[in-house]
Amino acid sequence: MARSRLTPERESELYATVIDLLGEVGYDGLTMDAIAARTRSSKATLYRQWGSKPELVAQSLRHHKPVRIAEIDTGTLRGDFHEMIRRSDDCRMEKDSAMMRGLAHAVSENPELLQAMRALLIEPEMTGLDLVLRRAVARGEIDAGNPALGLVPHMMIGALVARPLIEDLPVDQAYLTTYVDAVVLPALGAP
Repeated sequence: MARSRLTPERESELYATVIDLLGEVGYDGLTMDAIAARTRSSKATLYRQWGSKPELVAQSLRHHKPVRIAEIDTGTLRGDFHEMIRRSDDCRMEKDSAMMRGLAHAVSENPELLQAMRALLIEPEMTGLDLVLRRAVARGEIDAGNPALGLVPHMMIGALVARPLIEDLPVDQAYLTTYVDAVVLPALGAP
């Protein structure tokens, strides 16, 4: 969908508003009316620019994502994972983890949201993670036949969702670093 009528600043403002509202009311409580009111725009503009609420939410999440995994190359898999973690602060991780838990239910109930999130958020990140893992294989850090290679995204998402549910503690850099070092890297047989 064409977005030429909005400046990058205005688009960023709209995305930030969507993220704020998601945190406040969740996906089911988020309405185009609320977004329009908070951003002083019209619903028609929102629909013209994004077509649907799921598309706008997925685009907002993509814009909000601070880490572009494919850009990270420290020379080691451990270094790459640690850099991914370092690029997001603890406060943001806690908010993102809560938002992910809230979106998990919405995704299960809304195929259009799932499709938009896969296309705009999940697939690009999976491609970036795959690149990081392929570089580690090429460097000889991990075996290309290791069955854990295909489970890395599951392990990482599990870490983000499980800690608050199991321990009632937020996800933070220290926890994720320990998790990567104790679970992900050993599963991959990485040094």
